[in-house]
Amino acid sequence: MKFTKMQGCGNDYIYINCLEEIVEDESKAAKILSDRHFGIGGDGLILIKKGTKADFEMVMYNADGSRGAMCGNGIRCVAKYVYDHKMTDKTSFTIESMGAVKYIDVTVKDGEAVSARVDMGRPELKAAAIPVNCSGERAVKEKITALDREFEMTCISMGNPHAVMFIDEHPKDFDLDKYGAYFESNTNVFPDRVNAEFAKIIDRKNIEMRVFERGAGETLACGTGACATAAAAIINGLADNDVTIHLVGGDLDISWSGNEQDSIFMTGPAKYAFTGEVDVKKLED
Repeated sequence: MKFTKMQGCGNDYIYINCLEEIVEDESKAAKILSDRHFGIGGDGLILIKKGTKADFEMVMYNADGSRGAMCGNGIRCVAKYVYDHKMTDKTSFTIESMGAVKYIDVTVKDGEAVSARVDMGRPELKAAAIPVNCSGERAVKEKITALDREFEMTCISMGNPHAVMFIDEHPKDFDLDKYGAYFESNTNVFPDRVNAEFAKIIDRKNIEMRVFERGAGETLACGTGACATAAAAIINGLADNDVTIHLVGGDLDISWSGNEQDSIFMTGPAKYAFTGEVDVKKLED
């Protein structure tokens, strides 16, 4: 089976063109292939298919084999793949993920897509829709005790659940494994688990952030997490409507009006790492 390894800001996935390849057990393949010691290695598996509601479909699995609803960095890589492989000659097209259709504009240089701007849809703040169990209809600056520390979290869904915490220390000095794992697995508060972002406001146009992703642990970047972090900062009056999120793997530019009926737009890079062929059954053995 042929595959392509791609990354957006270091958020790396294994991509398979399912218009040409067949993956028999997608969830199992994701676990096997994503293993960084015994497989190819990645934050998960993304399958590129023909869309029913859009031009293309992105089917995403986390490294633990669980299905993911959306991946902002992943969808940019899918956009690059389909354009570069001449599966479309359009620079504006649509990609669906678990029924949600996203609108993509790619920037082309020397015949290749080098970056993409994605309409990520509107942020969802209703607690029941995220879902999060909290004291009110929304979790905005909601106080929560995690182990030995109290945080204020703002919870947002970008098609997947996020809990954003603003911290005083630089994220690189923050114990992400300790607190991120606690948030992700706290099903009393987050029935479907959660992606946890810990961010520091640098100024009104720049935010430093690290993320502990549901089903993957720490990743170098998270597109939906960057959107949720920017939205949380704007909602809480901490940032302007155009803000750069600085992640471990690179930068993402996020734009949002602040109106909950308006979409959030994300712009960032997409790059190839390598290509190859793999026999999943041999890896399983």
